[in-house]
Amino acid sequence: MSLILIADSGSSKTEWCLLDGAKKKKTLDTQGLSPYFLSGAQISEVLQNELFPKIKNFLPDEIHFYGTGCSNPNNVKIVRQALSSVFKGAKVSVDHDLMGAAKALCGNEKGIACILGTGANSCYFNGKKIMKNSPGLGFILGDEGSGAYLGKKVIQYYLYNTFDADLMDRFDAAFNTNSSEILENVYKKPLPNKYLANFAMFLAENRGHFMIENIIEDGFNDFFFNHIYKYRESWTMPINFAGSIAYGFRDVLKDLCNSYELQLGKVIKRPMDGLIKFHQQK
Repeated sequence: MSLILIADSGSSKTEWCLLDGAKKKKTLDTQGLSPYFLSGAQISEVLQNELFPKIKNFLPDEIHFYGTGCSNPNNVKIVRQALSSVFKGAKVSVDHDLMGAAKALCGNEKGIACILGTGANSCYFNGKKIMKNSPGLGFILGDEGSGAYLGKKVIQYYLYNTFDADLMDRFDAAFNTNSSEILENVYKKPLPNKYLANFAMFLAENRGHFMIENIIEDGFNDFFFNHIYKYRESWTMPINFAGSIAYGFRDVLKDLCNSYELQLGKVIKRPMDGLIKFHQQK
């Protein structure tokens, strides 16, 4: 029985699972491996330092990597070469994290698959492949509804002094930062999308306040309007979501789907469980 290594890689972290037939041999996390933020050499270094030592006694025969940024052929090549350099002899498959989410959420069925985590993405999946994909413009131009998008709104409300006095005090207590430090992290330091997404936790911790609820609902409305509405299949098929933001605010997604007369499908925090099931059935 061959050993299969599955990876679900976002901007913030990569979740790994080593499968031995129907058994999970090992699960672990490393940092995110986005080829937009890391070079091939840096990806190889992370694999060598964070992953290889933990599974060196169970080296995989097959690797199925689903990662952010891997819709771009050049990025696919970068990730595949990095994996092949560390796991010599393994059969390596690299695909977009959206394909991973679609397989995890829909299996072999048709549906709309969405990611709302640090970043955001969506597609219409026909049970075998992605047929339509709304453009993913990244956290600067797009990523509506994502952790980075919502976190950016939190920072705007704070820096513009839009929050009321109570929320300003709560923000100061939660983050102990200032405008100079925030701007430094956003404009000069690496991984600003991950930094922005950290502020989305403020929304989860302060549910019930009208300003907080407005930010969440507006962010998801932007996602629905710019992405889900663009698929005519959305009106006849279930809308499925994966990611920490989707799962954390699944009540808002449910309310919005009810308001727009859309069918809410699965909402899962982690695609990995669905990916394990998918690859065990192969």
